[in-house]
Amino acid sequence: MTGVARHVIFGTGAIGLATCEALLRRGETVRMVNRSGTAPVPDGVDVAAGDAADPVFTTDVARGATVVYQTPNPPYARWVQEWPALQAGVLAAAHASGARLVSMENVYMYGRPNGRPLDETRAYAAHTKKGKLRARMATELLTAHQAGQVEVAIGRASDYFGPHGGAQSNLGDRLFPAAIDGRTARVLGDPDQPHTYTYIPDIGEGLAVLGEHPDAAGQVWHLPNDPHTDTTRQLCQLVFQLAGTAPGRVRQLPPLLLRVVAVANPTVRELLEMQYQFAEPFIVDSTKITALLDVHATPVEQALADTLATYRPTTAPAPHH
Repeated sequence: MTGVARHVIFGTGAIGLATCEALLRRGETVRMVNRSGTAPVPDGVDVAAGDAADPVFTTDVARGATVVYQTPNPPYARWVQEWPALQAGVLAAAHASGARLVSMENVYMYGRPNGRPLDETRAYAAHTKKGKLRARMATELLTAHQAGQVEVAIGRASDYFGPHGGAQSNLGDRLFPAAIDGRTARVLGDPDQPHTYTYIPDIGEGLAVLGEHPDAAGQVWHLPNDPHTDTTRQLCQLVFQLAGTAPGRVRQLPPLLLRVVAVANPTVRELLEMQYQFAEPFIVDSTKITALLDVHATPVEQALADTLATYRPTTAPAPHH
């Protein structure tokens, strides 16, 4: 570990990497933190190895930082066991260094949409164990802010897609390789319900803004989404069209199959309680961050095209004879 970085990102998954890229575009110094000490980062970005649940380690690794970012993503089946200690570690680091804490969250804490778009004024009404956990964690951070212990800004995103989204994204490994090959794409939930998806680079840009904007602290912000919300099927068909294999076939993963697989697969078991998100229109309103902080979503067609490009095999140069 070398020098002092102004920005320390806990977590090197898709969101952490996108946040790093947004900060590097601003000319900022960045340190990323994960358990292994390795990550696919550009030259000049320090990657420190350690346990984010250890406040002694997090305080040391974030010493001198002006902003710390909470972007870890523990195994889905271990959320309830691992998340509280991870957040406590990041909170300790921000407190010790006097840094602003920017926390990446999802929208599980709101519970069912009940026919209305989700915005930042929505009460926490989670009925799932992961949603209740998210509500407790968000409340803990905002309470710490209000008590003057640490400056906090919270960014929330809907289901995401984009570079590094992989198998964790409904519009990820289940869709883009199938579109390129002209195969059937199998997605979670009812594909004919309108559903908001957030583009990963827009999440990174939004979190970077939350770290630097003087008006961001003490509030929850929905990270920018394209306000024109399509159904999952429409978005999938657009990807098939962009891949040149339209019209494509889109099938819902059968709920009965998921329940059978869940018996032996803890990750799938955890997915079952979240299926309500695809049972009715699931719209996440992000007009606040656009209106007040001037952060805009990438148009969805461009975002899907850019994601598709990351799935295409890179062509090897022709051999010289």
